[in-house]
Amino acid sequence: MGVATRAGTGAVPGVDSGAVARAGAEAGGPGEAEGGVTVVVADVTRPDTIEAVAAAAGDRIDVWVHTAAVMAYGRFEDVPADVFDQVVTTDLLGAATVARVALARFRQRGRGVLIFGGSLLGTVVTPYTSSYVTSKWGLRALVRALRLETRDAPGIHVCLVSPGAVDTPIYRNAANFAGRIGRPPPPIDRAEKAAAAIVRCARHPRGTVNVGAANKLILFGFVATPALYDVLVGPLMRLAGLSREKVGPHPGNVFAPPSPDAEAVKGRRRAGPAAALRRGRSG
Repeated sequence: MGVATRAGTGAVPGVDSGAVARAGAEAGGPGEAEGGVTVVVADVTRPDTIEAVAAAAGDRIDVWVHTAAVMAYGRFEDVPADVFDQVVTTDLLGAATVARVALARFRQRGRGVLIFGGSLLGTVVTPYTSSYVTSKWGLRALVRALRLETRDAPGIHVCLVSPGAVDTPIYRNAANFAGRIGRPPPPIDRAEKAAAAIVRCARHPRGTVNVGAANKLILFGFVATPALYDVLVGPLMRLAGLSREKVGPHPGNVFAPPSPDAEAVKGRRRAGPAAALRRGRSG
């Protein structure tokens, strides 16, 4: 999650303060001067910490980007209720919390750009990701509702940037009750491509931005040929969306930050809760 002002302010929820400090240093170092970055640790499930982000940014919030999300793999009946509920709390209700805080500031100024990180899975459905899909469909509806309700304020923009598969650690850090580690199905985009789309949206706001060459084709299949889609999506998910690496049931980073070796921009590496479980079994 990031908040942009003349003195940029960033907050990364769900990670330890050391990781946030390192991220701030890489972005240009902490500071209040123009071009500097102020780092604030926040948890989207705690509204007071989101208020703290806004307070740290001051009165001139121009752009607020929210991309915090967690994920869980497994059949719906195999995923514990508390895990399912926490994914929805983080991914959907956390976004609502951010919207309340951001829009209150934007209303005061009469302008601002609020950008949410959506997903192709907010427009189509895959098996073994029910909590994540539920959250992203809900997020898309929330963004549309907010867009309608801010039509009276032409300077306020609520946007959704929805990528397909992106090379990030979310798949390996996810809770897993599927027995096999998740992975991004091809075609896979670099995280930098999604980030560039967010920057473009901040500069030139658009209601919805899709990132991914195959998104429109997949959506067409979901809408135009639902019976065929339903026949194919399960086998394709098991083939391309779940790796051959076996793993025991675990909650991943749904309730707690990932281990330090799992914090990265790129995700295709053996790290995260799943790797820790394997090391624990072999050690």
